[in-house]
Amino acid sequence: MANPYASVGSVATVTSSISGQEPNMNGFGGPSAGKGSGSAQRYSTGEVTHRLLSYVRPHAVTFGISFLAAAISVVLQLYVPILIGRGIDLIISAGAVDFGMLLPVIQQLALVIVGAAAFQWLQGYCVNRLSYETVRDMRVEANDKLFRMPLSFLDSHAHGDLISRVVNDVDQVGDGLLQGFTQLFTGVVTIVGTLVFMLSISAPMAVVVVLVTPLSVLVASLIAKFSNKSFTEQQRTQGQLGGYVEELVGNQKLVDAFAYGDRAQDGFDAINRELYTAGERAQFLSSLSNPGTRFVNNIIYAVVAIIGCACVITGIPAALTVGEVQTFLSYANQYTKPFNEITSVITQIQTAYASARRLFALLDAAEEEPDAANVRELVAPVGEVELDHVDFSYVPERPLLRDICVHARPGMRFALVGPTGCGKTTLINLLLRFYDVDAGEVRIDGEPVRSLTRASLRRAFGMVLQDTWLFEGSVHDNIAYGMPNATREQVVAAAKRAHADSFIRALPQGYDTVIPEDGGTFSQGQKQLLCIARVMLTDPAILLLDEATSSIDTRTELQVQAAFDEMIAGCTSFIVAHRLSTIRNADCILYMRDGQILERGTHDELLARGGAYAELYNSQFAEA
Repeated sequence: MANPYASVGSVATVTSSISGQEPNMNGFGGPSAGKGSGSAQRYSTGEVTHRLLSYVRPHAVTFGISFLAAAISVVLQLYVPILIGRGIDLIISAGAVDFGMLLPVIQQLALVIVGAAAFQWLQGYCVNRLSYETVRDMRVEANDKLFRMPLSFLDSHAHGDLISRVVNDVDQVGDGLLQGFTQLFTGVVTIVGTLVFMLSISAPMAVVVVLVTPLSVLVASLIAKFSNKSFTEQQRTQGQLGGYVEELVGNQKLVDAFAYGDRAQDGFDAINRELYTAGERAQFLSSLSNPGTRFVNNIIYAVVAIIGCACVITGIPAALTVGEVQTFLSYANQYTKPFNEITSVITQIQTAYASARRLFALLDAAEEEPDAANVRELVAPVGEVELDHVDFSYVPERPLLRDICVHARPGMRFALVGPTGCGKTTLINLLLRFYDVDAGEVRIDGEPVRSLTRASLRRAFGMVLQDTWLFEGSVHDNIAYGMPNATREQVVAAAKRAHADSFIRALPQGYDTVIPEDGGTFSQGQKQLLCIARVMLTDPAILLLDEATSSIDTRTELQVQAAFDEMIAGCTSFIVAHRLSTIRNADCILYMRDGQILERGTHDELLARGGAYAELYNSQFAEA
């Protein structure tokens, strides 16, 4: 579920769209990452492998069964050529078929084939279960990680790229690595087992196979080295494309309103071409692995066939029967087959490693500073708020708030006005401790916010934003978001106070009507009323209104304002407003500019002073 307080756009996304570069993943990798921690390339193959195995460890039983089943299946498959060779030797000449000896061989062959198939099925079942369980654990950890990240992190990273890491990259890891590792293990067992059987038949011929086979490994490793970089670039570009598309889809109305569709398509085409180029390069390089190794393996097979014929005819370097030669040819093919299988999945494995690096970069990013060990729960808040000489900046060299001093006694109504970018919304973010102050102190009920748990602190607040946030679910569930155990009667009562009950009852299923994720056909004003009802249900001690009525028509605004007056009575409130008519009854109005409080007082006091607030007020009501 998305963070309702996180901004949709980001500076990083805009910058990357203009420059064509990936946004700097500032903070990825945690404090110990060092320079360049934003790049997933810093993770070595060994480190990635070790961390992936840590996810497999909790499922050691399934892991062990899959490997045991794979080993038994391989051994049974390796026994098949021996039985076939024995059968060939029993029917080598016309009229000399030993049916008495042949029938038991055929029976053994049937049992071995059925047994190999059964254990192969068991291996597949365990691998699939292991893959899904591991992917589930990874995705849970990644999702939990996002909820532990500071708001500054979410504000500075493209949301589409973060979603891609949690969804797409985790799937790539599950599909590629775990299945790939299983094939690698099966291949190792096959190689070792085949080598043992070949040595038991003819050591000289086994040596020939062993000496020639490294050529196949050398070809595969060289191709993998060149293609790995391309796969990493492919995954990076895919994440960038996901972020770009997410922004366009989420703001389609704005794109259409500004007739930006063609330029948006051009931006999409540019990133898509980059993805195509990177993907084509990666796929081309990786596609060379399979035919290259198969060419080498075919040479090995031909050499073994020639030497085997010589052994049958001359007995040099070892005396072999026709059946033993056939067995040896089968083993030679099976010995090289794992190398073919490994190279055939090398594309998937490389993609998985690239995805794993991106995922681990997210998991290692610096989290929100946890609550200190000695923090306390804020119990029964009364709503006293104090900002004592607060300084704050998003960027150290660009101060935003300077020497902010506010003391709100319980039940007081404060209004924040001023030009855009003066720090009004930032001040609210500091109250909720989405960000920590650079200097000074914020206190609630006389307690510094750093000495309180974040959860108990934020439960004391109710917030209604200018940008509405509704999730896919019923109207009831959306209103009860802050109080999941609320009864239907409580939800209806909150909706009535917010003047939302009438239009809710007009819906097809009333309070059980399912709202799509984007709000569906609900008007902006209706969405806002539902968000207001959500806050009214929680009955907070401190109320934060950030242009809460900006999307509501004038008549509805008067109704909602009356509901606010009822709810505000007895609780402390901070109201950010551009409509100055909504804050006339505020106990104190703070006029802000350039991160400072220039004027403070009641509406009448500020008008009588004839300063900046009076000028702003008169400009809005000049015609009246």
